[in-house]
Amino acid sequence: MKIINATSIHLDQLAMLFDGYRVFYGQPSDIEAAKAFLTERFLQKDSVIFLALSENEQSLGFTQLYPSFSSVSMQRTYILNDLFVDAATRGMGVGEALLNQAKKFALTQGSKGLTLETDIDNPAQKLYERLGWTKDTNVFHYTWSA
Repeated sequence: MKIINATSIHLDQLAMLFDGYRVFYGQPSDIEAAKAFLTERFLQKDSVIFLALSENEQSLGFTQLYPSFSSVSMQRTYILNDLFVDAATRGMGVGEALLNQAKKFALTQGSKGLTLETDIDNPAQKLYERLGWTKDTNVFHYTWSA
């Protein structure tokens, strides 16, 4: 397995995974909308996407990071917004490899770190904790929807 920095040439592979990710979270499948969304991310250069590939170039999973800043620490930080591993390859270390690549990237950028949020029943929490992520119990997250 190898982890690469995805570019627009990986759009078709990535769109399939991205669509699967959205379906996992209860959204209807829409490959064309997934392609459009990802194309916009590449054009705007407002995210970093890592793609896990098998030795025969099959897509296994991806993670997408969005840059942000911490005003308090005056440092860049990244939001690990998406992490998805194809169901057929779960349990094979793909998620771990993607998370480790994200950590390595954040370090090379001089970032304060990475932040993610997940559903309270997502089994990936065990992976996060095993890899040294800590659950923040000191703050609440609020959302506002338009």
